[in-house]
Amino acid sequence: MRISGNGHAGQAQSKEARIEAIRREAEEKGRVELPGIRPAGAPIPIASPETGYYGQHLLKEPQWTKLIPFYFFVGGASGSLGVIGSLADVLGREEKLALTARWMAFGGSVLSGVLLVADLGRPSRFINMLRVFKPQSAMSMGSWVLSGFSASAGLSSFADFLRARLGDGFMASSASVLGRTGCVLFGMPFHDYTGVLIGATAIPVWNEHVRALPIEFGMSGLQSAVSLLELAGYHDRTALNVLGLTSAAVESAEFVNSEMKKKPSAQALKKGSAGLLVRAGAVLSGPLPIALRVASMFAGKGRARTLRRLAACSGIAGSLCMRYGWVEAGAVSARDWRLPLKVEERRAKTRQQGSARETEAALTTSSNDKSNRKRPVTETAARMRSRLLPSGK
Repeated sequence: MRISGNGHAGQAQSKEARIEAIRREAEEKGRVELPGIRPAGAPIPIASPETGYYGQHLLKEPQWTKLIPFYFFVGGASGSLGVIGSLADVLGREEKLALTARWMAFGGSVLSGVLLVADLGRPSRFINMLRVFKPQSAMSMGSWVLSGFSASAGLSSFADFLRARLGDGFMASSASVLGRTGCVLFGMPFHDYTGVLIGATAIPVWNEHVRALPIEFGMSGLQSAVSLLELAGYHDRTALNVLGLTSAAVESAEFVNSEMKKKPSAQALKKGSAGLLVRAGAVLSGPLPIALRVASMFAGKGRARTLRRLAACSGIAGSLCMRYGWVEAGAVSARDWRLPLKVEERRAKTRQQGSARETEAALTTSSNDKSNRKRPVTETAARMRSRLLPSGK
């Protein structure tokens, strides 16, 4: 019995020592790494903007490989090429340019699928995404848009193949109309849906730019498409130069707007490798192409061709840098556990202010209703008195 008593006493002492060690660790390090459950009364840290939650990331970093930013680039360019290829010969009588754009769009759609499946690991994972049609999910809609655009681009290219071999028959004409219509309908969302995809997440730097990302990604995709066509030999087309200038101007405006933001969540775009990539991409796809394209308008034919090609190379390089920079900025933003807590604090203050305004409005409405209810009662009493009392009294 004595041995048993001493054993229980030793176990109790070891538990107390372990609890004390956990308390000291929590006080000194701000986190508890020892195994076991929380002892009663232990000073376990509370999540705050200063300490985070046990010093761990509140948000999970994007688990994408390096293929995904390239998929963003290829998808944006392919969607824009599909739209250009479907409308160029109809609006501008550019049959050769349209044919090149459609084949580029088809190749880009195939490459987009390959890149996405390579990142997912197995083709079955992409097929499983098509089992659900969820309009409120950017990822679900993106998988369907990719499938629809790939089918439309393939059908349009098949129609061009039939027309080249068999002539302009019924089958080729029908396939061409269906394919080009699908390229326009699916190409428009496909060229910028990736901006919607990353904006609709909890990553602070992405969510903070949820409205700007689709515009920036869409204009970047348009500039990439224009640049690819110019490098393919269509550097003398005025329409392409106008599209390139427009997309570069919009990208420059979006970059200036992003640089003016002083919120903590936007700092990931201004520091480290992510900031370097984003800013380099902004310069390469914004002011530099604008300067080169404007200069080409006043240069000779040979020099203008060189300037347009330099602008195209700059636009493609800027588009790639921008996408890799945004993905890297998302990873940096997710590692900073203070940002989501600050965002939640800001939202809580907004909700409190909104509740206070609603309460004040309700009280004002209630007081007005009470004052309005007194009038009808007084008027009704006066009418009843006039009816009951004889006239003249």
